[in-house]
Amino acid sequence: MPPRNRSGGRDVHIFDTGDRSTSIGGLILTEGITNANLYTMIEIFVLFNGEYVLRNESGITIKKDSSPLPPGNYYIDSLPFTDAVRSRDGRCVITGTIATMADFNLWTGFEAAHIFPLAFEGIWEDYNFGRWIKSPLNEEKSKGGKINSSQNGLLLRSDIYQLFDMYFISINPDDNYKIVCFGRDGAGIAGKYFDQRPLDDPQRPADQLLRWHFRQAVLTNMKGAGEPVFEHDFPPGSDIVGNILEGPQAAQRMEFELFSRLATQFDLTK
Repeated sequence: MPPRNRSGGRDVHIFDTGDRSTSIGGLILTEGITNANLYTMIEIFVLFNGEYVLRNESGITIKKDSSPLPPGNYYIDSLPFTDAVRSRDGRCVITGTIATMADFNLWTGFEAAHIFPLAFEGIWEDYNFGRWIKSPLNEEKSKGGKINSSQNGLLLRSDIYQLFDMYFISINPDDNYKIVCFGRDGAGIAGKYFDQRPLDDPQRPADQLLRWHFRQAVLTNMKGAGEPVFEHDFPPGSDIVGNILEGPQAAQRMEFELFSRLATQFDLTK
């Protein structure tokens, strides 16, 4: 007798958005299966090279919640870094400012910030900082790619992003995620606490990376006279080295970036 095909009777079917004609899995829906359960199950048998969401046949995102899962077709839709961070946070996680136009995919005034800077991806790879990312990534394809996990990201208001990127503000995960300012607090955030919602998410920001950033901020602002302060004028995707060389104090600034800032990072490879 041939073996029984376990796919018979399935009323939940899983597809890749890129191939809606070939089912990659499914299940027979029974009592107690929730949306969150489906996400957990899929992550057992599908390897992901990045973040993803599930959408139904109408293109509506299925939330990772306790709502009962209805029967139907579900499509795995991979998310780039920015979309993954926006989807998880929905607001500035430091000030609490809500992205009120997010329903229209308008995110003006908000930035998906890397905790560990993307500009230093080589250091990330050399010192295996990707070990702190616990997302269900395809290990064979993710070398260096883990830096773009949402676990290395925060949604921040644009002005807060600049302060975070320059280490003027940081989050101490070892003090109940307290927000620490290393200068005058013009936003009323010093001593407050990080938004709890992202911490409850399976793809929560990695404590090790938040700790890394906090230690950078302490070293940058408190060691000796502190590091030089330069203007934040590097939008995402810009040529950082090129802009430094073309700008004022090129030699001093390059020395700062390559030796002061990177030496600080090297101090935290344990």
